[in-house]
Amino acid sequence: MAKPYRIPVHLADQHIVILRELAAEYGVSNPEMAARILANALSQSEFTFVAGGPMSKLGNRSPRKPTFSFIDLFAGIGGIRLAFQQSGGDCLFSCEWDKWAQKTYIENFGDIPRGDIRKILASDIPDHDILVAGFPCQPFSIAGVSKKKSLGREHGFKDETQGTLFFEIVRILESKRPKAFLLENVRNLLSHDKGNTFRVIKSALEELKYTVFYKVLDASSFVPQHRERLFIVGFDTMQYGNRVAFEFPRLGDSRPTLGQILEDKYDKKYILSDNLWEYLQQYARKHAEKGNGFGFGLCSKNNRARTLSARYYKDGSEILIRRGNGNPRRLTPRECARLMGFDDSFKIPVSDTQAYRQFGNSVVVPLVASVAQNLAAALGKLEQNSHRARRAI
Repeated sequence: MAKPYRIPVHLADQHIVILRELAAEYGVSNPEMAARILANALSQSEFTFVAGGPMSKLGNRSPRKPTFSFIDLFAGIGGIRLAFQQSGGDCLFSCEWDKWAQKTYIENFGDIPRGDIRKILASDIPDHDILVAGFPCQPFSIAGVSKKKSLGREHGFKDETQGTLFFEIVRILESKRPKAFLLENVRNLLSHDKGNTFRVIKSALEELKYTVFYKVLDASSFVPQHRERLFIVGFDTMQYGNRVAFEFPRLGDSRPTLGQILEDKYDKKYILSDNLWEYLQQYARKHAEKGNGFGFGLCSKNNRARTLSARYYKDGSEILIRRGNGNPRRLTPRECARLMGFDDSFKIPVSDTQAYRQFGNSVVVPLVASVAQNLAAALGKLEQNSHRARRAI
């Protein structure tokens, strides 16, 4: 019998914890679960190992001949990663602190994302073409600027973002100097604090010498959901100058309906109880009497849904599906996945509560893919022009 090979693989402490949890859930040993993850990496045409764990390509979701590389920060369950892989990208690094999101990410990509971004050195991140991040929106404090001026201290927009997770993006952009970036956030970021928050963000990016483009896009052209999100794209002016041509995608007139994503069969547990349904109706009536618009969102198969949020697990009131004469029901986790543009091959290895949170916090994959395609095309043209300019010298 041939002697088995022993391959030493280093895992960070947080990844060992995730590995043990996965092993316990699937009823296998820690080494067997580790072997499964490693086998997934080895089954691909190429793979690499980076600090913190294996970073493999995702089978048929990753292009065989990628045209650009990217890193996936605040990765969640990998919606932005899927979109950029579909657009020709090769993911070299991912980061996500939530253990349940990490679990879903591992199941679908075979990679263990790094954890707390604040603890990751820029030197641990590989060089890449595009940085992508669906970053959390935290309060920005700009009140201390005048005080610093009075003390004769240097300050800049990077300094104003200290203490926020956006600063971690600034830190990595400054250190790694990718050719471009894509950031995603809620549309209200534009108006937060009378526009001051976005002013700080945009100025911080421009101070790093990136040309910045931004636009709010609605995903309803791709999925039966009204979901507006802000996309911020930037290109390195130190490499390409200020004359960068980029346009966000022009969204079509197609308006999908809920009937296209609903399952034919579902568990009775998704039907609202009499008590919950009565409470939601009373709540809606109370606010209607006050002239408020608060209440549940009752939909038929021919409708579009409201925006799916991370709170959907609480009562499902924002998107309820009619059932003839019976109480309405909430969406199943698989229907939520479809509502966000994930195909049915995407694995959902967590509880319904965690799944609702994860899809509510994610991105609409085909919408991001359309932005990614335009970004990649613009970057390709910039690279061609740079090569021609260098040859002309």
